[in-house]
Amino acid sequence: MPLTRLRPLLAAAVLATGLLFGTAAPASAAPASAAAADGTDSQVADPPGANDWSCRPSAAHPNPVVLVHGTFANQYENWLVLSPLLKSRGYCVYALTYGLTGDSWTSTGSGIVLPIGGLQPVAASAAQLATFVDRVRASTGAAKVDIVGHSQGGMMPRYYLKFLGGAAKVDKLVGLAPSNHGTTLSGIANLADYFPGVAQLVYTACPACQDQVVGSATMTQLNAGGDTVAGVRYTVISTWYDQVVTPWRTQQLSGANVTNLVVQDSCLVAFPEHVAMAFSPTALHHVTNALDPAHATPVFCG
Repeated sequence: MPLTRLRPLLAAAVLATGLLFGTAAPASAAPASAAAADGTDSQVADPPGANDWSCRPSAAHPNPVVLVHGTFANQYENWLVLSPLLKSRGYCVYALTYGLTGDSWTSTGSGIVLPIGGLQPVAASAAQLATFVDRVRASTGAAKVDIVGHSQGGMMPRYYLKFLGGAAKVDKLVGLAPSNHGTTLSGIANLADYFPGVAQLVYTACPACQDQVVGSATMTQLNAGGDTVAGVRYTVISTWYDQVVTPWRTQQLSGANVTNLVVQDSCLVAFPEHVAMAFSPTALHHVTNALDPAHATPVFCG
């Protein structure tokens, strides 16, 4: 069975151990070697349209766009659709793979090696994002970037904004199904309290998973004193059918310059779950509107 067909089954299996907040990578994303420690040269294949370091922002789109994947994902597979879409619209697009560890390379059993990112603690990954944003700004000459993130990638940049000086360097943060206030993983995270040995095994392999459980020390620190920081515009795009960041309403933010959107408000017959939010035409239309609100267009189905 093709890997893409297996993905929902794999996602369900990993959910049972509290690991999955993103997606698994396809075979074509396999790199030659491990990532650099700072996350700025992951050697994971670039998604189409991303990481053209000769790109110079246009007057129409002065902010480069940095794409931030989710847990158990990488820059290639998470942004196969959005990266070329934004590039075709004239944006300078950049993507990184963050949170790789020494155990981040998984074999499928057929000789295919899959790079898995987003495993390290949220604070460590936010530091990698900070380094990458500085590289993008230095390359493009842009004062600020816009960030689009999926799952952990929509939440983790908030740590960068709040604690690592990112508020002065980011204009807009757009989150697709972000884990902004943690998740119960449909109640499975709560079940871990009854099996502390198993939980510790999971969290040792994936500290970011523990960080994203509702009520964690990281969630408490991140949201203390308010969800937002001054000067940044926030957009959250959610789906009723999210089975990973649950309850889905916890993805929403409160504060100034916040827009909370739900895919089904624009298309009642759209059924993207958590993983599919990075590929849903309706969700991605909301993304392009959020990045360029002066030229936003009505969002319908498809």
